Amino acid sequence: MLEVLGRETSANVQKVRWLCEEIGLPYEHTNLGGPFGGTDTPEYLALNPNKRVPTIIDDGYVLWESNACVQYLASIHAEGSWWPTDAKIRGSAQRWMDFALGTLAPAHGPVFSGLIRTAPEKRNADAIAAGRDNFSAQLAIMDRYLGESEYIAGPDITMGDIGPAPFVYRWFNMPIEREDYPNLKRWYDSMAARPVFKKIVIDIGLQ
Repeated sequence: MLEVLGRETSANVQKVRWLCEEIGLPYEHTNLGGPFGGTDTPEYLALNPNKRVPTIIDDGYVLWESNACVQYLASIHAEGSWWPTDAKIRGSAQRWMDFALGTLAPAHGPVFSGLIRTAPEKRNADAIAAGRDNFSAQLAIMDRYLGESEYIAGPDITMGDIGPAPFVYRWFNMPIEREDYPNLKRWYDSMAARPVFKKIVIDIGLQ
């Protein structure tokens, strides 16, 4: 059975678990990293030298980096849906997964870490404010594209929506000022209405 290693509070682990549950792919989940520890053990380093999560093990095949994990699983188990067969739609989906990991995640980091994972007396208000502005600017890009299609890569939900959704959840639920991004909000509401997204992301909460 597929193994998914990584703490349930990680947005990147949530992406992998979300896909698995949407497509009904059985898997075993083990919490590792953060408060659970375990990513600096010799056993884990032999699997993933970066000490990060997630890592998946599929019948002996080891893979890390969340986007690679999602794309690998979707290409095998969800061709034609989460893994689009149309090359242009698939390319767009991959673009938004990369945007989420390379741009959106770093942009939201100072805000999320500052407000959620830092004690109030240790917070850097200026860094949080600057991070919020950068995070908002990146989401404005998503809002513009979502004004052209129902989902981020086209008319149907794909792996491209999996990439940014956990970070957008944090935008709408952190105690921050938010611009009015109607297309982003409409899209996010459609993600939040999915039972699996609620289970894997919303019910876990901001941790």
